[in-house]
Amino acid sequence: MKFVRSVLIVLSGLMLWACAPHFMVPEKMTVEPRLTENAFISFDGSELPLQTWLPSGPPQAVMIALHGYNDYANFIRDAAVWFNDRGIGVYAYDQRGFGRAPHRGKWAGQAAMCRDLGTIIDLVHQRHPHVPLYLLGDSMGGAVVMVADRPENPLPVDGVILVAPAVWSRGTMPFYQRWALWLGARMMPWLQVSGEGLHITPSDNKEMLKALGRDPLVIKESRIDAIYGLVNLMDAAYEAADRFNGKVLFLYGAKDEIIPPRPMEDVFTKRLRGHFSEPQRLLVYANGYHMLLRDLQAKVVWQDILCWLACPAGKFPSVREKAAHEITRAEEMKAFMRPASVI
Repeated sequence: MKFVRSVLIVLSGLMLWACAPHFMVPEKMTVEPRLTENAFISFDGSELPLQTWLPSGPPQAVMIALHGYNDYANFIRDAAVWFNDRGIGVYAYDQRGFGRAPHRGKWAGQAAMCRDLGTIIDLVHQRHPHVPLYLLGDSMGGAVVMVADRPENPLPVDGVILVAPAVWSRGTMPFYQRWALWLGARMMPWLQVSGEGLHITPSDNKEMLKALGRDPLVIKESRIDAIYGLVNLMDAAYEAADRFNGKVLFLYGAKDEIIPPRPMEDVFTKRLRGHFSEPQRLLVYANGYHMLLRDLQAKVVWQDILCWLACPAGKFPSVREKAAHEITRAEEMKAFMRPASVI
């Protein structure tokens, strides 16, 4: 019986290993990265669809925008047009596995996503020398920015805007969610799940949400192993808060049901207690949801970003109008704490 039990244990382990998460790691080929009219050719030759919005005259500043999970470059369209009218250019690309990018629905791994970001930063610098360059990371895109910026190799940008960054690490999840994800990623990595039935409200802009539901480029169902990869990235972003250094504007909605407030509180507390060379600022919008850039009050957020670009230490319009509160002490985050939601 002991022998049979041992064999069963070994076979079970092999089955779990055989069904391990399947990530689409890029091939080890190197090409000359470049930007075309509609594509960003990255370090390994992957063609990542590119959308560009540039003002009619020379841009006063340029922004690279990274979309969130299951979204794609079009997320920034309305904001980009608004920024263009104010002299700011915007570049956005579909990250690997999303939108029209290769291996749709598969997780590419954070190393490749971070390397893509570093590559396009160099290319945009070449195209716009001597023009201030900023990063805007939305949800998952914010996590990519945080992980990509390392003390030994800091990102060469003038500042970063993190919109509801995905920092919901395993350490801030209930144990049953961690175990369910671990088992699912090993036993059924191919299984696709959706958020239908979870009753989560990502935004108060219902017309925009309906349009996303009709958009074939927005992924509606996720593979379990892709969610597992996303959580790995969120773990890394959460840990990166201790070392992520630079001029940063954090934006968060008090009604966010996707990224719970506890990890945001932890991350910003680390920032407040750390010894960083650049200022860290956090705005919490009383009526803001997860999709702050596309909520009904989106222009309030756009105006704050524009204000920060012009004067990082200035007073925010939303704070003057009492649409948002600027957090300056860790204790102030307690007012926005809610129970964690589910993936």
